[in-house]
Amino acid sequence: MRWISGLCPSLAGQHVAIDGKCVRGSHDGKQSAIHLVSAWSSTSGLTLGQVKTADKSNEITAIPELLRALDIKGSIITIDAMGCQHDIAAKIVQSGADYVLGVKDNQPGLAEAVKLWFDAADAGKLDRPYWDDIQTEKNHGRIETRRCLVTDDVAWLQEQNQHWSGLRSLIMIESTREIIGRNSTGHVSVERRYYISSLPAKAALLGKTVRAHWGIENSMHWVLDVAFCEDDCRIRIGEAAQNFAILRRIALNLLKSDTTTKLGIANKRLKAGWNVDYLGRLLGLNN
Repeated sequence: MRWISGLCPSLAGQHVAIDGKCVRGSHDGKQSAIHLVSAWSSTSGLTLGQVKTADKSNEITAIPELLRALDIKGSIITIDAMGCQHDIAAKIVQSGADYVLGVKDNQPGLAEAVKLWFDAADAGKLDRPYWDDIQTEKNHGRIETRRCLVTDDVAWLQEQNQHWSGLRSLIMIESTREIIGRNSTGHVSVERRYYISSLPAKAALLGKTVRAHWGIENSMHWVLDVAFCEDDCRIRIGEAAQNFAILRRIALNLLKSDTTTKLGIANKRLKAGWNVDYLGRLLGLNN
């Protein structure tokens, strides 16, 4: 973390996604595979830090530890439903940052209340303010339309004993996917996801922020599995699995920071193995 602070000295104005990943090959028959919770900046594309979850524990206890280790002041923190906890929201606000937290059935009262509010608003049964933003994307043989509906009508939640530190907006993301192409059956699927946030109810900003959260899956977790074969690694004795996981993230940051070569991460690794000058440049040993 001290090293990465030189590459990314301030997180103010940045979006930081927090999510967990299991290092699947690290089990040894007695101990289960280790689970790491990481913080990733979508602005710089860098991994900012990681914490191993304690044995017989989960992300709920690891996330506050990771937040304490980072200076998140001025940033926007996104976490999936596992991190939708009162203490975590309060910690983020106390640190001078904002949050967007996924809402699912681990908070059943909140999830049901938010869902019913948007169902009523969508049906025109509520005379309350809300705003929406619609984005359409066509790729990989499908058309995806994402509708972000937001409101600042949050006072009623306190009446239901749903007090969340700094809460300013509720969010619904409706994703409609249509399969297209020559062999398409015209199948259309619709999915709705719900969030709470300390940010103002600005649909375009919140929709973009929610979308950016998935970058930690595509640009970090997926790359670690494909380019570094992390899930296939059988290093597992003592603290070796965690230590090598940290080294992989350092290596990934070094490769992502390099702008001199237009190659994918896997090919950059190959080039570093073949070309000593390029390796030295990655490590900052030469110009």
